[in-house]
Amino acid sequence: MALSKLNKFKVNIYNQSERLIWNTFVSNSKNATFLFNRDFMEYHQHRFDDYSLMVYKNEKLVALLPANKVRDTVFSHQGLSYGGLLLSQKVKFETVLELYYEVLKFLNKNSITTFKLKLLPKIYTKLPSDEIEYLLFKTKANLDRRDLSMVIDYNSRQESSSNRKRNLKRSKINDVNVEEVLVFDDFFNQILIPNLEQKYETLPTHTLEDMAELKLKFPNNIRQFNAYQNNEIIAGVTVFESSQVAHAQYISTISSKNDLGGLDAIFDFLINDLYSNIRYFSFGISNENQGQQINRGLLNWKASFGANSITHDFYTINTKNYQLLEDVML
Repeated sequence: MALSKLNKFKVNIYNQSERLIWNTFVSNSKNATFLFNRDFMEYHQHRFDDYSLMVYKNEKLVALLPANKVRDTVFSHQGLSYGGLLLSQKVKFETVLELYYEVLKFLNKNSITTFKLKLLPKIYTKLPSDEIEYLLFKTKANLDRRDLSMVIDYNSRQESSSNRKRNLKRSKINDVNVEEVLVFDDFFNQILIPNLEQKYETLPTHTLEDMAELKLKFPNNIRQFNAYQNNEIIAGVTVFESSQVAHAQYISTISSKNDLGGLDAIFDFLINDLYSNIRYFSFGISNENQGQQINRGLLNWKASFGANSITHDFYTINTKNYQLLEDVML
């Protein structure tokens, strides 16, 4: 049986006049976070050729695709940690099938040969939202990369290790205190940037100016927590907070002060106090080399807080394979 001819779909490339419509849909989607708000997506718009799509069914907006274009390839937006098709809460599988068909067909007809899709990790979805995984299977998508993230699920939380408990006691003995601050300067300039340059010869994904701008736009979602001893900063954690997940975006400490337990003090406050009523606490990935290898020390350190593994997948789809969806429904 062919796809339904009763539903009329329209795929549009996003433009600035639809900003409010886009952001309203994001706030009500079953699988979106504040990262998909245009205010977040566009803080670095000069770095990307935006090719985000809006999908309408019978004149009603039913899906968004945050994306950018590089020559004949469209990517789940490369400026975001995760992506995928953002769906309305009441959308049914058959509608997702049809709109995914229309998106691939639209890309193909517009000389886009390849679609690079990174999925939204399941911990961020408000409702079950695995429709796209089935459709990736049907369109013969290739799994290019799979990252491993460490996450605490508060519904089935495991105990932290003896090392973590010992370090937490040490932080109390050393009179380490934790404070939330409104600026990122001390953490970035004194700890994060020097550590990344020394260990990995790289810089944070976000500049200090980026963080200041994003904090102004998302004051309740982007938060900075520092650990101090004798009024001197010794460690810090930057948190990206969404409705279900508190994600530690940046974690770093002064190496010479590591034995003071600054990070343990911060995570004790975040995990056991501030975010104890949220569903998940995420420490992020421990992968290197595009997911091919795992940093053992980093993985084990995150696991020592009682975190367990989830995966984050990246796919490549040939857009001409939209035709493989035409006979899915019997």
